[in-house]
Amino acid sequence: MAGLFGTDGVRGLANVDLTAELALDLSVAAAHVLGEAGAFGTDRPTAVVGRDPRASGEFLEAAVVAGLASAGLDVLRVGVLPTPAVAFLTGRLDAELGVMLSASHNPMPDNGIKFFSKGGHKLEDALEDAIEARLREPWKRPTGAGVGRVLDYPEGLETYVAHVVGSAPYRLDGLKVVVDCAHGAAYQAAPEVLRRLGADVVTVCAEPDGLNINDGCGSTHMDSLVETVVEVGADAGIAHDGDADRCLAVDAAGQIVDGDQILAILAAGMHEDGLLRHDTVVATVMSNEGLRLAMRTAGITVIDTAVGDRYVLEAMKDGGYALGGEQSGHVILLDHSTTGDGVLTAAHLLARVAGTGRPLGDLAGIVERLPQVLVNVPGVDKARVATDDGVRAAIATAETELGETGRVLLRPSGTEPLVRVMVEAATVDQADAVARRLAAAVEESLAL
Repeated sequence: MAGLFGTDGVRGLANVDLTAELALDLSVAAAHVLGEAGAFGTDRPTAVVGRDPRASGEFLEAAVVAGLASAGLDVLRVGVLPTPAVAFLTGRLDAELGVMLSASHNPMPDNGIKFFSKGGHKLEDALEDAIEARLREPWKRPTGAGVGRVLDYPEGLETYVAHVVGSAPYRLDGLKVVVDCAHGAAYQAAPEVLRRLGADVVTVCAEPDGLNINDGCGSTHMDSLVETVVEVGADAGIAHDGDADRCLAVDAAGQIVDGDQILAILAAGMHEDGLLRHDTVVATVMSNEGLRLAMRTAGITVIDTAVGDRYVLEAMKDGGYALGGEQSGHVILLDHSTTGDGVLTAAHLLARVAGTGRPLGDLAGIVERLPQVLVNVPGVDKARVATDDGVRAAIATAETELGETGRVLLRPSGTEPLVRVMVEAATVDQADAVARRLAAAVEESLAL
């Protein structure tokens, strides 16, 4: 891919890296590229534009809307909604383009732009490269009635909530659930879905003010959710990130249930119900080896992809699979969504609890996780991680030490300026020691 787009759109510090000018130019270029690629098929195309609650999203939304309308697209502003809701509405409303403004789990000062093509699908790498290549090119601007019109679409929230509720295989009557909305895009949708399904819902971090998104809460900071679940005697807790495309959980005892365990719970249930096409689930190279062992025991095949739910989705579509996801909590239920959907995942995970009558902690026990340590190394040249001789030597030493009892994975982050070092080993102490030695080697070899 070219340099502007990462694994999940364009992200950066709002008003420094991601400016209003860049947002406008990207929107114009996207309109031109997708139009010429035949994605529109109409002389009056429509775009759906949504955002998370970040303060910077207000001016970036205005820039995106201006760019799209100036390129001749009618725009439906759906306001603050989860990323998967924007993807869903792009398909449901038969729009030619969807745009989401969010930096997901990143800190509040960051923001991002993510494009969806017709049907609500993330763009292929080649289309993102083409958009970047077409930035700021001369173009013939429409005038008069040819310019796009802009309308608000407040019905988007209800349409999305009804869709998720209608997809759940069981009601949640009798379950008490705590939902951490990360002061983010799902602050309305996530609690409403679970309440309509019959759950007794306690909300935390569901009061966004534009500045507090992901601030010590959500799927990257789960301490307060764990405490609340235990304190109120809930059956489960659900944690979303800022744009709610991911879901992690907490059982009644306060133990975190990660994306691998959620994926295994859903896979086992779908397998039993005959809904897991080809008896296969798609995961990424970051998934714990315990997931693969659990699926093998259950008679389920695991296919690995590169990190990023876009790559999971590509493999799912290529193979005709129904379920895939990441350890981070991005889970794709392809029969109901075109992308990772945290609200949808929560509804189906809790429906499995309700349908089996088994506690979440019991269901999560299907995966016995190998000790895994992840260390982020900032301030390094992440582009050289795969080719540097010093890093290669450090990896070889680590792999020799671990033998068949563990594994090593180094990868540049697709959304942040850092390298991720992951080590699995027979014990936590060994995994931690090896990970820190590798991180030090990366820092020394790739220092900027």
